[in-house]
Formats: sequence, C-alpha cells, structure tokens
Amino acid sequence: MNFKAEIDVMPLKELLDPQGKAVEHSLDKLNFDVKDVRIGKHITIRLSAESKEAAHAQVDNACKKLLANPIMEGYKFEVVAE
Repeated sequence: MNFKAEIDVMPLKELLDPQGKAVEHSLDKLNFDVKDVRIGKHITIRLSAESKEAAHAQVDNACKKLLANPIMEGYKFEVVAE
C-alpha cells in the first residue's frame, strides 16, 4: 500500500529559536502584532508499507534517526493512505 506522511519538526519550546526571534522582530517593525514566532520545517514523504501501522513505524524511525534532532527538536506527523 502507498502512504503519505506529513511531518512537522519544531525546535523545543525550552530552547531559543534565533531564526524565529529574527522574524518576530522584523514583523514587529512592520507593525504586525505578533507574540511569538517559531520556525521549523515541514517534510512530506511518500512511502510503501504493508499497513498503516508499518508506515507509521517507518516514519517514526526516520524522524528519530535522521529528520529530527531529539536534543533540540520535537516532531509530530500524520500518515494517510493514498
């Protein structure tokens, strides 16, 4: 079966996000009323697996081993059949 995973990787809330702070500061200068900006990455993966559970396990493994740095980032994802 074919699946698509939508993955969001974000810096941990406990850590400073310099890129987010720079964007927040720039938006403030442009008169946008923002309270907080966090910048992460969005990843889309298409994959084949025997079941949704197997696809979920593959994506979770990819996040742990490559896509996210667990010391600095958290991740969440959704897997849907195509």
